Amino acid sequence: MSDLFHNDVSPEFIAQVFEVIRETPQHTYQVLTKRAQRLSRIAGELGWPLNLWMGVRVETRRFAFRIDHLRKVPAAVRFVSAEPLLGPLGELDLAGIDWVIAGGESGAGARPMELDWVTELRDACTSAGVAFFFKQWGGRTPKAGGRELEGELWDELPVSTAA
Repeated sequence: MSDLFHNDVSPEFIAQVFEVIRETPQHTYQVLTKRAQRLSRIAGELGWPLNLWMGVRVETRRFAFRIDHLRKVPAAVRFVSAEPLLGPLGELDLAGIDWVIAGGESGAGARPMELDWVTELRDACTSAGVAFFFKQWGGRTPKAGGRELEGELWDELPVSTAA
């Protein structure tokens, strides 16, 4: 895995990746970045395929600014990955966001996720009409803590404009 919007990746290479995505409309591609500022800066130079869903990672409130950059991108679906969710995100502006994925950290030394952090995020999504997907509680293994949030599975998906 890598970050397509890393500074060492040229805009020309990103455009080539987008062209491959456009040429394979039978697939839906999810591209996730931590480099939201660069994403919004070069978004206008790219031809955005309808089968490309663009997301930013927001693991703590400190990185919520990435959502503002994502909103500037003309992607068919814009999503936030709050995985691993490492702290409360607080009040978020989810305008222009189609989907939020949340989950806990897994692996050796995984930091625990608090119930309140996840329910606050789920409730914000529900209020804003944003699809919410709860992936996992995390723990020693990804499946260690299960997927239920307050006794329910949250498997909502965004509505895509792709045909």
